[in-house]
Amino acid sequence: MTTWLTIGIFFTLIAIGIILLKWGNMRCVGVTPVSTFTFLAILFTSGLDVGLIMFPLTEFGSYADIANNPEYSFTNPLAIEFGFWAFLIWSFYFLTCFYFCIIEPRVRFFEIPIVKFINNLVIIGTCAFTAYLLLSNLPWYLPALKSEQEISFAFYGIALSVIAFAVYSSTDVSYVRKLSVSSTWLFFGLILLIAAGVVLSAKGTLAGLLSTFPLLFGYFENIHHFVLPLNDYHEFYLYWWFAWSIMIGQFTARFVGGLRTYQLLLAMMALPSIPIAIWFAVLYYNHLLALETSVIFNRIMVCVGIVFVINSLDSLIRLYTDNLNISVERFGKPHYFVGNVLLMSLLTLLFTANFLEIQWVGAVVIALMLSCTAFILSKRFDVVRQIEKSPEENVACRSTL
Repeated sequence: MTTWLTIGIFFTLIAIGIILLKWGNMRCVGVTPVSTFTFLAILFTSGLDVGLIMFPLTEFGSYADIANNPEYSFTNPLAIEFGFWAFLIWSFYFLTCFYFCIIEPRVRFFEIPIVKFINNLVIIGTCAFTAYLLLSNLPWYLPALKSEQEISFAFYGIALSVIAFAVYSSTDVSYVRKLSVSSTWLFFGLILLIAAGVVLSAKGTLAGLLSTFPLLFGYFENIHHFVLPLNDYHEFYLYWWFAWSIMIGQFTARFVGGLRTYQLLLAMMALPSIPIAIWFAVLYYNHLLALETSVIFNRIMVCVGIVFVINSLDSLIRLYTDNLNISVERFGKPHYFVGNVLLMSLLTLLFTANFLEIQWVGAVVIALMLSCTAFILSKRFDVVRQIEKSPEENVACRSTL
């Protein structure tokens, strides 16, 4: 699995380099272009899930334990957490976003029946993994609801409600946009709230909080360490990002509003990384002070995490139902709602039972990328070589907005 992942990473980096050399200054326009802020809000909330909210406090300790994990000794835990979630790996999303915005309309590889089938299996499986992450992390943040089993019926009820809400939200793309923008502001509010709580605690100070930010440079000074997997856990993360990349690219490509290719890359790598860096710095300062997050803070974090899950799920449910023509207009809202809720719930339970692994999904995505490249080189090379601008129909859409 490590060798396959290494092939996928090097392929991604080489492909990005080719794109920048050939189309670096071309304007990218999707079929439903929006403002840059709205595009980034959709990218940020769709391209992340509950792990951003819930994982860091459970992981800092492991990254600091270099006696048992010497592979982390080259930098500090905050830089490692940032490296697992930000900057370089967002280039995965850029590659697929550019492809689906500019190249796929001319190539139509993902309209080949077997490819379309596999692609939608990837989307559906990753949707279920997102719900599973929420379900599996709720006991850590809401211990009062735990039963003798690690995951109680209360947690299953929360996960089912989230799935149902996301399916309903997916029935109208306007809900997706509004929820993305709203939850972006909600996340900023969460950062301010937790930061205030830490600074105003008996142990915390504003100067102490600010002193954690320079630790982030440990990532940029050691960025080469993050290209290939440090260990099995980092490999899991990288496969997870690959699993998400192909569907996030498909979804966000429609909203690109005219950024040049190099601007799109910089925006997708740098701008989402800023709030992630601030959030992780706040949580890391909390970790250094050994502060116990209060029950109310835990519940607020869970609520924001739930909103992120809904954002991710409704975007991806909308994507695979559009791809498979399982629309509300075709089947009616009741059948659409019940069918998708049952599908997502069943697959979530399969992840809970360890019947499915996200690494398998990521491996399939790498295979799709390589197969697409082979298809282009063998059958569509001249078409792709002659691309000079965004598809005409996308530009026409932009001019009418």
